[in-house]
Amino acid sequence: MEDVLVAIGTVTFAGAGALAAVRRGFDLVGIVVLAFVTAIGGGSVRDLLVGVVPPTALTDEALLWLIFATALLVAVLHRRIRTGRAFYALDTTGLAVFAALGAERGLSVGFGFWATVFAGVLSGVGGGVIRDVLAGEVPGILYRSGDLYAAAAAVGAAVAFVVVPRWGGVGLAAAAVVVVVMRVGSRLVGLELPVPRRAVDEG
Repeated sequence: MEDVLVAIGTVTFAGAGALAAVRRGFDLVGIVVLAFVTAIGGGSVRDLLVGVVPPTALTDEALLWLIFATALLVAVLHRRIRTGRAFYALDTTGLAVFAALGAERGLSVGFGFWATVFAGVLSGVGGGVIRDVLAGEVPGILYRSGDLYAAAAAVGAAVAFVVVPRWGGVGLAAAAVVVVVMRVGSRLVGLELPVPRRAVDEG
């Protein structure tokens, strides 16, 4: 189950990165670069956090070729894709899968609750943050409204902390589903986190 989820998360995040590059008008090299950093960025930072050196993704040649092939496929077929909806679907799937996998990696090295949640969130959002920075955008996790992102990853990682030790791969899949439901559901109902109000405007 874990290998299947890794492949799904990698392909979907690579596709999201490639589509982000297409939307910004990047050339083929830019498309490939954003596909790679989105697909392996968060997981690599997570691996460094838990002491896995070199990061797992960088030692999996088949996975790296899969990212490259996904980037080329998006570059060729992007005109036939409704990029907005496709990006959201791919980004949401990648977020969900890597949040669950990140939490599982934290559990495997003996992390407690909060460290496990942090590992899951970092794994889920890390690649997207790097992607947004390289694309010249403010990282989406800093300003999303009506679209839970990091919060959804955190809840999914918390669920993984509870269910993965008991259910293994089924628990991983369940945690990923929780992230998808939270993100999509928050968008449908316009749910958002509280925003502090400034008592006095600056300047």
